[in-house]
This record gives sequence, C-alpha cells and structure tokens, in this order.
Amino acid sequence: MAKNTNLTGFRKIDIDRYDPENYNDDDISIAQDDYIPNESEITSLINSKRNVDALNLVLRNPPLNTKNQQVKDAVFNLVMRVLRSFPNSSEIDQAVKSLNEESIDVLMKYIYKGFEREPRDSAQLLTWHEKVYAIGGNGCIVRVLSDRKRV
Repeated sequence: MAKNTNLTGFRKIDIDRYDPENYNDDDISIAQDDYIPNESEITSLINSKRNVDALNLVLRNPPLNTKNQQVKDAVFNLVMRVLRSFPNSSEIDQAVKSLNEESIDVLMKYIYKGFEREPRDSAQLLTWHEKVYAIGGNGCIVRVLSDRKRV
C-alpha cells in the first residue's frame, strides 16, 4: 500500500506551459547579415553559369531561427532566383546530388514555400521536387512537414 506523504509540490507545476498550442520558438538573436547571402555574389555566380555554387551558397545558412519576415522573404526571393537560373533537368540533377542532407531538406522547404507563393513557377518547382525527392526520399518530405522552423 502506498504511503501518504502529504506532498503537494507536484500540484504547483504549470502544465499549460507544455501544451503544443502554446509553444513558442526561442528567438536566437543573430544579426540579420548572418542570414542574407550576398546578392551581388549570387548574381555574379549566376551570370558566370556557376549555378550549383550559387545554390550551395544560398542554402548554406537559412533564416530558420529568425522571426523577421523581411529577412525570410529576401532569402526566399534569392533562392527562387537561383532555382529559375537552371536551364535544364540534367543540371538540376547534378545540383541536387551535390547537396548534403540538411541542404536537401532546406531546399525542399523552399520548394513548398514556392508552391504556396509563386504559382506561376509551379512547373519548374515540380521538376525540382522530383529531383529532390529522388535523392531525399520520403524522409525528406516528412522532416520538412513536421519541422516547426519555417523558411
């Protein structure tokens, strides 16, 4: 039989704090310049037909921990510009194969955001989605859809 100890400390725990509806991401204070890739560098890489390098550069440090929507929009526009710069499917395939798993997940986040915000580019985004899915598989999609951090 259990021993009555008259302990009531457990009643002082705020269980609402652990409710998923009340979850808040901790905003890590990092300077805005850490998130925004250098636009002139990206432009020069695109102009010199080094699209794979531009893609790697723009995906290197995504703005996942910031709540500043302007920063996220600026990086999204750069990513979309890089994705549009790939002329054919074979170059897209090479670019996706050069990415690591984390970059593939970030790219998939941008593809889904592109579907949401750029409907005129959906045909090209579907090509990107097909190539990323071929490398990342179902796990990539599950990680992107279940992650609370958005781009």
